[in-house]
This record gives sequence, structure tokens and C-alpha cells, in this order.
Amino acid sequence: MKKNIKVISKNMSPKIQKLADVPGWQLCCGCGVCAYLYPNNIEMVDVPTAGHRPRFTGSNDTDEIYSQALYVCPGIRLAHNKKKFDTEGLIDSLVKSWGPVLEVWEVHAADPEIRYRGSSGGAITALALYCMEQENMHGVLPVAAEQDKPYLNTSVVSTSRDALLRGAGSRYSPASPCAKLGEVEASTGLHVIVGKPCDIAAVQNVRKIKKKLDLKIGLTIACFCAGTPSTNGTLEMLRKMGVQNTNDISKLRYRGHGWPGKTVAENRTKTYRKLTYDESWGEILQKHRQWRCYICPDHTGEFADISVGDPWYKKYSKENPGRSLVLIRSAQGKQLLQNAIA
Repeated sequence: MKKNIKVISKNMSPKIQKLADVPGWQLCCGCGVCAYLYPNNIEMVDVPTAGHRPRFTGSNDTDEIYSQALYVCPGIRLAHNKKKFDTEGLIDSLVKSWGPVLEVWEVHAADPEIRYRGSSGGAITALALYCMEQENMHGVLPVAAEQDKPYLNTSVVSTSRDALLRGAGSRYSPASPCAKLGEVEASTGLHVIVGKPCDIAAVQNVRKIKKKLDLKIGLTIACFCAGTPSTNGTLEMLRKMGVQNTNDISKLRYRGHGWPGKTVAENRTKTYRKLTYDESWGEILQKHRQWRCYICPDHTGEFADISVGDPWYKKYSKENPGRSLVLIRSAQGKQLLQNAIA
């Protein structure tokens, strides 16, 4: 079994000596964990050609090492704990390509609205809502569209069904959910953390050195990811949809309302040209992925308790309600899924 363990960048490259070197060598994935660790010195900003990147707010901050951020940065190091592969019940045949997997499910949300609005079967939203309503977790840290600029993303702790639904569906644009981990740490209850594989890897790394944060994390859910397009990708997509001014749009969804779902931009008076998933992702967005994504060894959320993706092994000829492919990766994830099904 040990021969199948994935270890990426066990030791940092000698070229990476300080945090500023990470975006300097295009290894930043934009998760925002560095901004969480050093909120007085670092903030995440959108670089339209690249993605979310750390901005050092002090005059000499680029010379600082920021050792804690380097230690947990998923852009320069991804490594499984070897003990993970001694977990009883792992599916041996999946380890090499999919990482640790205890169970594989194909599911959909029982709530028809959540299933319809989700990108596939609404599993992430349904599981997160279950954790709040039935497992007494305080909130969920997801990614959603900015209210005033829906072509951009924001992360905010959601504590209600309505708030979760506002963030339902995939967002093929930069996001930094880890920058908001301070809100989770300062809260009074457990949280579900939802993010891309690199976001969840950062969460699992940083919770080892931030014990107060660790006590506030009840479940981690990763979405499958083929890479994060820059904001310029979304802007090109909007131009193809006929949007002349981004200030005109009031809503933008990349997926959902059926599977695989169309890309739809709206304002108060009209809906712009809709794009199919093949047109939006296949022809435009995927060409704008940040460089780090091209060398990513984890597209399926190997470090999460539960990871969720599209069942692309199914052919589709028209929109349908959708299902979600779910991989259970930890005992905690297994128990929560079983409870939710029950």
C-alpha cells in the first residue's frame, strides 16, 4: 500500500524561501490561508489575468518569510499522512488514482429545489444544510457571488437555508475561502468548510497549528476541480453572452437549474444569451486557468472528509435534474452521510 502514497514537494524548492516567492513562481492557488494567518499584513486581491493573490500591505512585507504560511501553503506542498493509508476499509483499487476512499456513492438532494439549483445533484448544499439542521453545526463557509458584482466571488459564513441556496452551484472564477477562517475560529460552534481541493488541503494543514480553529471544524467538503479560471475568463465569457457592461448584470450562474446546466447572466429586464457547459467551460473558461492548476495532483479533493463531483461517466443529451458523485474519505464523512441518508 505504501508504494501508492502520493507525496508532492516533500521539501520546498530552494527557490521558495519566503511567501512572496510562491506567487512569484506562479505556484499560488489563491486559497487565502496566508491572509487568515497574517490578517494585519496580507490581504487577498483579484489579479484579473491570474486569480486571487496575496497583497502585502506593509512597505517591506515582501521581504518577510511568513513561515507559518509557507508551512501550510498547498501551492508548494501536498502530502498525505502515511497513517491515512492504514485506515481500515479503504478501497485499494482506487488509492493510486483517487487517494483514500472508503465508499463511493451516486446521490442527489432529497429537497427538489436544492437538487435543481445545484450544479449536479445538489449533494454539497444538502449535506451542509443537514449538518446545520440535524447535527447542530453553527454554519457553513462556502463561496457565493458578490451581491453587487455577481461576476466576482465572496466567502461568508452561512447560517440558514436561504443563505446556502444563494451560494448553490459551481463558481468558475477565483475565490479565497480560507481568508475567512478567522470568522470560523471566532465563532461559538462547529462549521462545515466547503472549497476546492486546494482550499481543503490548506484547511487541513492550518488546523494542525491552530487548535482553536480545529475545534470549530465539523466537516470538510471538497468539490472536484479541473482548475480555477481567472476573472478575465469570466469577462470573455460575458462578452460572448452579449454583456457590454458588467455593471448591467444582477445575476450570474455558471451551472445549475438542471444538469449539466447552462451559464446564464441576467439583469432586471432581460436574460442575455445562454451558453451551454461545453461553450462556457470547454471553449472559454478552461483556457484561462491559473498556471498552478496545470500541475495540480489533486483534482478530486483527497484531503476532505467528503468530496463531490459530477458523474461525467453518464452521457447527457438534454437537461435533467442531476446526480452527484460522492467519495467518502474519512470515518467522520462516512458517519455524516449515513446519518443524512437516514
